[in-house]
Amino acid sequence: MTLEDRKEETAVPVEVAEPAAEGEAEEKAEAVPQLEAAEDPLAALKAELEAARAQADEYLDQWRRSAAQFSNYKKRVEREQSEFTKLANAALISRLLPILDDFERAFETMPHNLSGLTWIEGLALIHRKLQMTLAQEGLEVIETEGQFFDPQFHEAVTYEDAEGFEEGQIIGELQKGYKLGERVLRPSMVRVAR
Repeated sequence: MTLEDRKEETAVPVEVAEPAAEGEAEEKAEAVPQLEAAEDPLAALKAELEAARAQADEYLDQWRRSAAQFSNYKKRVEREQSEFTKLANAALISRLLPILDDFERAFETMPHNLSGLTWIEGLALIHRKLQMTLAQEGLEVIETEGQFFDPQFHEAVTYEDAEGFEEGQIIGELQKGYKLGERVLRPSMVRVAR
């Protein structure tokens, strides 16, 4: 039923004529309350329409809030998955660092007469590939040469008096340190000047 159908049902015909006598004036007075009664359903429909609009606005607001909460949830899950992946990578890379150290120590202590052998060159190639793979994953060496001691990135093994170095400056590196992005996987083990 449309609004116009309701108006037709509730419409009360009112005849307006010139007052001729007192009886007709009384009939006219009775017609005015009937006209007001006809306007009450219209007012009721307007009130009902306003209530429906208010409820629709409330539902729209709730829907928007739910959509925003779901969007935030998706972002949080993606962030958590990314963090989990980074932690898993960090754990694996941490376990590979001693192998990298062993390669470097082996090449530092290798007799010079063996450096031309093909199998040594093959080992050097494997070492470079391992370094490149770890660098592609975001592994970086913590620089120590000429740097000042920073407890976030360095672990002081000894404090020594040293000529030509300022207090707190790194004298030498005993073991390389590495970081993955902004996270320190292993601090550099260093000697520090007093």
